[in-house]
Amino acid sequence: MEQINGVVSGNQQLAADPLPFARSYQLEALETAIKQNTIVYLETGSGKTLIAIMLLRSYAYLLRKPSPYIAVFLVPTVVLVTQQGDALKMHTDLKVGTYWGEMGVDFWDASTWKHEVDKHEVLVMTPAILLSALRHRFLQLNMIKVMIFDECHNARGRHPYASIMSEFYHRQLTRDSAQLPRIFGMTASPIKSKGSSTADNYWKQISDLENLMNSKVYTCVSESVLAEYIPFSNTKLETYEHVDIPCALSLSLAHDLEMLKGKHECSISKSNMSDNSAGSARKRLSKLHSAFLFCLTEMGVWLAFKAAEFLSHEETSFFSWGVLDVCCQTIVRNFSLGASKIFSARLPSGPHWSIGGDIQANTEAGYLSSKVNCLLELLLKYRHLKDLRCIIFVERIITAIVLRSLLNELLPELCGWRTEYTAGHISEVQSQSRKIQSKIVEEFRKGLVNIIVATSILEEGLDVQSCNLVIRFDPSATVCSFIQSRGRARMQNSDFLLMVRSGDTSTRTRMQKFKASGEIMRQESLRHASIPCSPLDDELYDEPYYKVESTGATVTLSSSVSLLHFYCSRLPSDGYFKPNPRFVIDKETAAYTLQLPISCPLRRSISVKENSKAARQLACLAACKELHHVGALTDNLVPDIVEEEAINKELECQMHTVEESKYFPPELVSRGSNDSEAVYYCYLVQLQPDFRNDFQLHGILLAVRTKLEFDDKILSFDLDIDRRGRLQVLLNYSKLVKLTSEEIQRCKRFQVSIFRILFDRDLSKLQDALAAVQSPIGSAVSDFLLLPSLGTTPEINWRCVNSLLFPSQELGDKHTDFCSTQRRKRSVNTKTGVVCSCMLENSLAWTPHNGRIYCITGFLDNLDCNSLLDLRTRESITYREYFKKRHEINICFEEEPLLRGKHICKVHNYLQRCRTQKAKDSTNSSAELPPELCSLIMSPVSISTLNTYSYVPSIMHRIESLVMASNLKRMLFDHCPLNIFIPTAKVLEAMTTKKCLEKFHLESLETLGDSFLKYAVSTRLFKTYENHHEGLLSIKKNTFISNAALCKLGCARKIPVGIPWRYFC
Repeated sequence: MEQINGVVSGNQQLAADPLPFARSYQLEALETAIKQNTIVYLETGSGKTLIAIMLLRSYAYLLRKPSPYIAVFLVPTVVLVTQQGDALKMHTDLKVGTYWGEMGVDFWDASTWKHEVDKHEVLVMTPAILLSALRHRFLQLNMIKVMIFDECHNARGRHPYASIMSEFYHRQLTRDSAQLPRIFGMTASPIKSKGSSTADNYWKQISDLENLMNSKVYTCVSESVLAEYIPFSNTKLETYEHVDIPCALSLSLAHDLEMLKGKHECSISKSNMSDNSAGSARKRLSKLHSAFLFCLTEMGVWLAFKAAEFLSHEETSFFSWGVLDVCCQTIVRNFSLGASKIFSARLPSGPHWSIGGDIQANTEAGYLSSKVNCLLELLLKYRHLKDLRCIIFVERIITAIVLRSLLNELLPELCGWRTEYTAGHISEVQSQSRKIQSKIVEEFRKGLVNIIVATSILEEGLDVQSCNLVIRFDPSATVCSFIQSRGRARMQNSDFLLMVRSGDTSTRTRMQKFKASGEIMRQESLRHASIPCSPLDDELYDEPYYKVESTGATVTLSSSVSLLHFYCSRLPSDGYFKPNPRFVIDKETAAYTLQLPISCPLRRSISVKENSKAARQLACLAACKELHHVGALTDNLVPDIVEEEAINKELECQMHTVEESKYFPPELVSRGSNDSEAVYYCYLVQLQPDFRNDFQLHGILLAVRTKLEFDDKILSFDLDIDRRGRLQVLLNYSKLVKLTSEEIQRCKRFQVSIFRILFDRDLSKLQDALAAVQSPIGSAVSDFLLLPSLGTTPEINWRCVNSLLFPSQELGDKHTDFCSTQRRKRSVNTKTGVVCSCMLENSLAWTPHNGRIYCITGFLDNLDCNSLLDLRTRESITYREYFKKRHEINICFEEEPLLRGKHICKVHNYLQRCRTQKAKDSTNSSAELPPELCSLIMSPVSISTLNTYSYVPSIMHRIESLVMASNLKRMLFDHCPLNIFIPTAKVLEAMTTKKCLEKFHLESLETLGDSFLKYAVSTRLFKTYENHHEGLLSIKKNTFISNAALCKLGCARKIPVGIPWRYFC
C-alpha cells in the first residue's frame, strides 16, 4: 500500500492540524491517517468525525481556492449530509458544499459540477452522486485529494462505496503515475454480516474490507480506553410470550383478503392495459396482500387496518408506482381501500371503544399482538423520565408507519410523548424527503419529538447526545446493525433493549454473539495491523465496460441497467404510459432479448444468447453502447434530452441587462474634433396643427453630420396634442450648411439652454449643463443641432441663436435688431442692471425671489408697483405692499411699468396613446413682475419659440426611433436573399414594446410572427433530426425560439439596445 499517493510534492510536508480538545486516541488515529490510507474502527460516539475533520484541516493548504483540488466527504444517508456538513463548517474554515438527490444532481452537467468545484473545497454528498459524476466524467479522481467514507462497512457488493473503489480507484492504482486521493474510512463495525463462530472468519471479512478500501484498520487496544471518554448503554434482553390472534378471526380475514385479491386480479385481466402494466399491477397486489397479512399476524387487526387505511389514501405516495398507469393505480388503491373495510368490519365500533381503552383485552381479542403489547409495557416503564429520547428500530417501513399511529393514539394522553417515524428508500417504498427527515431529527434533538420509530436509516451516524433509550422491536440482522443501533443510546445510564420472543433460542444466541463480536473484531484488527493490503481480485474491478474515448465517461456491466432505465425515463410519457425497457426470454433458444420503447431512436431489438444472470446486464450494456453511437447518449453518457434541458436552463438563467442600455443612432453621433469648420445636412421640420393655437408655430432646422435615409422624400407623422387635435410633423431635406467651430459652439449653447429651461426650469442646472457643453476631444457625443428657422424657410434664425445672455451679468449697451429710437426706447432697471427696454420684450427672465423663469412678452404701461393687486382673499393691496409682505422686498423703482411674464410651457410626451391632461396647464397664465426683480437669461426669444420647442423632444424621439428601425432593416436585409419591401414604420412597430404606450406595438404582429417562427423551426428540426422523439424535438425547438434564446440572439446582433422598452418621458 502506498503512503501518500502524489499528494505532497517538493519539500512540502503534510503536518497534522489537531484541535485542542482532541482525545489521545483521536490524535493517534490522525497521525496514522496522515501516513497511510486508514479505516478508523471505533465505537459509536467516540468522535470519528472529529478525526476526519482534523485530517481535512491538515490537507487544507492543498484545497484552498483557486486550487483545482477538492476533498470529498461521503455519507450513506441524506440525513447525514447536513449533519456532517454542519460539523465541517463548525470546526474548519473550508468552503463546504452539501449535495443530495432532491437537489436534481442527476441532471447536472459538466459546467454545473465545474462551478461547484471552483466554489467549494469540501463536497459532502451521498456516494451514488459521486459515483454517477465519476462515471459521466463530470468529476475525476485525480482532482480529489482526500476521500472520506463515513460508515465504510457498506463498501461491499454493488454498494456505491464499493463501485467507486473498484471501478476507479483500483483501476488507477495499477498506474504508477496515477494521482490518487488519501482514503479515510470510519465505522463502528468493519463487517456487515450475521457474524461468525470463529475469529478467522471475522478477520477474513475485515481483510476483504481493507483490500477493497486499500486501507488498514486503526482501533484502540481495548474498550477501556474509550470508556474513559464515552458512556456505554446497558444492553438488556426483554422477552415476550407470543400469542396468536384467535384462529377463527385470522382465517376469516385471510380468506376475505384472498377473495379481494382475486376480484382485483380479474379486473386487471378484463382491462385493456398492456401485458407489462398488467404484470406490474399483479405484482403490486401480491406485495400489498403480503404486507397486510404480515401486519395482521405480527401486530394485530387494528394495526393492519391502519396500514390499509394509509395505503388507500389518494395523496399517499408510499409506493413508487413506476410503470403503473392511471388504471393500474386505481385498481391498487381500491384494493387497499377494500382491505381497510375488511379490517374495519372486524373491529368494535362506537364512541365508547378505543384501542387504548383496555389494552390487555384488545390483545386477547387479536386487535393488538402480544409483541406490540410488550412494546407498550416497556415504554410505560420509562414514563417517569422527564425528558425521554427514544428510538425504536423496526425492519419494515410499514411497521414504522403504523406503530407511529398507535403510539400517538396512546402516549400523548398517558405520558405527553409525541412520536414520529422516519424511513429510507427501500425496494418500491418511497423515502421521506430530506427536508422532512431533517425536521424530525431536529425536533427530536430539541425534545419536541420524544420517540422516533425508524428503519435502519437512523442506525448510521445520527448524533443525538440526549438519546437515553433504544428499543429493537425487530432483532438486528447483522453485527453492524446491532452495534450501530446500540450506539444511538448516548446518555449516561441509557438502555438498549432487545425484544426477543420467548423460546427463540436462535435469536437469543445470535444477540449474544453480536454482543461479543466487537472485542473479537478489535483483537483481529490489532493482530493483523502490520500485514499490508492485498491487491483486489480482478473479478471485482475488471468487469466489462464501455468507455467513451473523447471524454473518458464509462458505463459498466453493473451500471448499464440503471443507465438504460434512466434514459427511458426521459422519453416522452404521460399518465397512461411510462416508457421502460422490456426484457423477453426465449426458453428454447436461451436468448435474452431487450426491446426499447418505440420513441427510442434505436428501433431494433438487442439479443444476447447467454444463459446466465449477466445476460440482462450484457443486453443493457450493448444497448447503451448503441445509443451512444446514434447520439441518444452524449459523450458524457447522459440522455441527449438532459443535455438539451441543461442548455435550455442555462440559457434562461443568463441575464441580459439590455433594458438599461442607451443607444443613439450613429447618424446622430460623432466623435469630437478640432476642425475649424463642419458640414451639416439640414432638414426643415414643419409643424402643421389642425387646431387653433394661441401661438404661431415656426419651423425647426435639424442639422446632422450624416444624411438620413427614409422610405419617402418627406417624412410625415402625427403628434396627439391633448384633446385639442393633432399636430402634423413634416421632415424634408433642405440643403448643406457649413458652420465654423465658433458657430457650432453657439448653436449647442442655445440648444442646451432652451431644453434645460423647458425641462428643469432651474438656473443652477442650466449652469452645469452649459459647463458640460465642451466635451473632451475624442469621446463619442451626440452631434445634431436643433435650431430655430426664419419662418418657414430653411434659414437659421441667428438672432434667436445668439439670444443667450446667461451667465454673463454685464449686458452693457446691448440692443435688439428691432430697437427703435422712437417711442418706447428707454432704460429700465433690472436685477441684471440697467438695460434697454427692447431687451426685455420677448425675453426669458429669472426672478430670484421665487426661483421661477418667465417669458416676458411686454410691458404693462398702465400698471406700476403702486397699482392695486386683487388677492384671492378678496383683499386689495398695492404691488409694493405685496412684495414687502410676501417676500420682504422693498421696491425701489415704484413708478417703473410692470412686465407681463408668461409661465414656461411644460414638455409632454405627445407620442403616448390616450394621453390626457392630468392637471390644468399653467402655460396661458401670466404674472405681473417689477423689472428690478428680473434677471435676463435670453433675449430675444419669443413665446412662440418656446412653444415650438416644447414639441421637439417628442419629434426627435420619433426621428431617432425611425432611424434605428431603418438601420435594423438594412442589417436584416443583408441576410435576406428576397427582395421584399418592408416599410420602416412597420419595422418600428415590430421593435416597440407595449410598455411604450404608443399607438402601435409589437404585440399586434406577435401572433402571426410566433406562429410562422414555430412552424418554420419545427419543420426544419423534424426534417433534420428524423430519429429524435417529440420530447427532444420540442426542447430543441424551445432552444431556438424561446424568449431567452431570441434575447441572446438579439443581443449578439446588438438589436435590444435599439428597442424602445419603456415610454418616452
